[in-house]
Amino acid sequence: MVLLVQLLVLLLVILSIILVVGIPVTLASPGQWEKSRNLVYTSIGLWVGLVIVTGIINSFIV
Repeated sequence: MVLLVQLLVLLLVILSIILVVGIPVTLASPGQWEKSRNLVYTSIGLWVGLVIVTGIINSFIV
């Protein structure tokens, strides 16, 4: 169970780094927002889901 939480946290950190770099680049590039808006929203939804799932699974560890 601890290994699962560690993997979820690793995925969360990797996705966070990608979003911290990717979203400002997307917003600063002319015309890119319209092309990649769905990808940005999907990535943010995945990040929120990972935070919630990691918190729930972490609550089972004593």
